[in-house]
Amino acid sequence: MSALHEALCEYVATIRALGTKLHGPALGLRRFVDFLEEQGAERITSELALRWATAPVGVQPATWAARLGMVRGFAVWLHAIDPKTEIPARGLLTARHRRKSPYIFSDREIRALMAAAAGLVSPTGLRALSYETLIGLLAVSGLRPGEALALDDPDIDLPNAFLIVRQAKFGKARFVPFGEATRTALAHYRSRRDALCARRTTAAFLVSEQGARLGHAAARRTFAKLSQAIGLRPLTQRPTFGRGPRLQDLRHTFATRRLIEWYRTGQDVNQRLPGLATYLGHSHVHCTYWYIQAVPELLDLATERLAHRDDGERP
Repeated sequence: MSALHEALCEYVATIRALGTKLHGPALGLRRFVDFLEEQGAERITSELALRWATAPVGVQPATWAARLGMVRGFAVWLHAIDPKTEIPARGLLTARHRRKSPYIFSDREIRALMAAAAGLVSPTGLRALSYETLIGLLAVSGLRPGEALALDDPDIDLPNAFLIVRQAKFGKARFVPFGEATRTALAHYRSRRDALCARRTTAAFLVSEQGARLGHAAARRTFAKLSQAIGLRPLTQRPTFGRGPRLQDLRHTFATRRLIEWYRTGQDVNQRLPGLATYLGHSHVHCTYWYIQAVPELLDLATERLAHRDDGERP
């Protein structure tokens, strides 16, 4: 292992010891160190950091700024060990991140994604089973992808029909109930998983063909390929780049459908939003209100409801 990679391992361990998970940035920094070594560099320079940060094409400027920001954090830490390390100046790349509009899947698209996942080729068939289950679970539960991937076997309580999200954003654990159809599907997965992979290397509920926990990067990449296979992403682009639906959009679809249902059935959405925010694990109900602004149909329904209220009708 090179000196730069050793330093990166120490940096990641230090940051995680302080309570930060650092999944995505750690992977990005490993790629950055690989890039430095390909360039024959022994330390970080501002020029190389800027070149690496702006390498992806077809992304938001905020993505470049985020990549440079993670490198800058590593460089600040490394500078204390090696004063010759250059720290990229603040403001080299600045861009306000624009939250992407959610892609709302239809029932047909979700079924097509699950069918495509069920057709994934692997020696035992476990890969297909795991990804089909992951997509279905996200669609019916509204979990964040990372929360679903972090579930351990004991977190799935089939007799009582709920799961426990322990690895939640902001460190807040929560209980998520599910219906009978979901219980049947999860029980089927657990039974088939145990039959196909008796020796697992992890306590994870969702596992890979090798018996390890499904990884974030692999899940995103596989979902992008599945989206290409059913026509939701163009085949001409690299699967994990460009425009197209993401795993996170299954969560957006779940939340949006609940809100649309409440508006259409005349329920008091403002009264029910705090409950949905808690169910989704949002830090504040304002995060849940975002869906009303981001989804045109929801905005139309909310505007219509407001007009009825102004006309004297009960909201």
